[in-house]
Amino acid sequence: MEFRVYVARRIVLLFFVLIGVSFLVFTIAVIIPKEPAFLWAGGKQIVTEQELDKIRELYHLNEPWYMQYLWYLSRILQGDLGISAVRGVPIATELKQFLPPSLELGAFGLIFSTIVGIAIGIVSATKKDTWADHISRLSALSMVSLPAFWIGLVFQIVLYYQLGIFADPGGSVSQKVLFEYPLRYVTGFSTIDALITGNWPVLRSLLEHLIMPGLIMSFYPTAIIARMTRASMLEVLSQDYVRTARAFGLSERIVIYKMALKNAMIPTTTTIGHTVGWLMTGSVVVETIFYWPGIGRYAVEQIQNLDFPALIGYVMVAAFMYAAANLIVDVLYGFLDPRIRQG
Repeated sequence: MEFRVYVARRIVLLFFVLIGVSFLVFTIAVIIPKEPAFLWAGGKQIVTEQELDKIRELYHLNEPWYMQYLWYLSRILQGDLGISAVRGVPIATELKQFLPPSLELGAFGLIFSTIVGIAIGIVSATKKDTWADHISRLSALSMVSLPAFWIGLVFQIVLYYQLGIFADPGGSVSQKVLFEYPLRYVTGFSTIDALITGNWPVLRSLLEHLIMPGLIMSFYPTAIIARMTRASMLEVLSQDYVRTARAFGLSERIVIYKMALKNAMIPTTTTIGHTVGWLMTGSVVVETIFYWPGIGRYAVEQIQNLDFPALIGYVMVAAFMYAAANLIVDVLYGFLDPRIRQG
């Protein structure tokens, strides 16, 4: 099967996955509740019948369920996620504001976890059953086991309040610096805009605030990537062609990095891709602890406000990003291993 056909088939499957997710979300939001209009009103304790009638008319709740779903699906395809029940503004507009900080935080976590995780996995595999291997495995186990909220609080107490190494955990940039050096937005991504416009004080403040939550975000994926890289490397290093290469006198560096690592990266790539969706949509716990202005904290605020339409919009965006991340993984997997696209 040609690579283009393989990619096209994956894109079609992605479309059907999103249709299934939209129907599941629609079922939870409209079909299951006894009075969906009350939820779409924001769960207010006191709501008039006139307000409920307006909501029923706005969201077509008086029509048969299949007509409601078709209308709901048409809105989603047009990028219309509805209106916030609390603030009365388009949900898509709000998510566009909160999404870039989450993507920046997720990108930092992805880059850090990929580089460090692969490095730890290689060292652990090549130094099997040595002290380096034991330390690497213990570190990975600790990263997976320790709760993110606990690590985040420890980091804040020790690294900020006691040692003063990192910036205050109160958002993505110092408001004082932002007031003195206003940032001109071009792309919507603060770090990129600060770099493009040459606003170095704001860029420095952004990076200082990014490091601590970014490290917390990267702990879990770093451990998963390290463990998968170690397991894949051990399997590849035991293959006959690797032993033959060593027998012919090839240097250990060439055997490890040019032969073994390339083949070991196939399952590792899948693992990396599966963490992308979680990283890109932002960790709710991390963003809440560090008061990071991302969609994770946005979702928590909407739960507190009982803003049901906004929560549904967040779920759809998160589902799309997870599905898109898996599509990228499938494409990379087919590119790295031609056998995959033969089926």
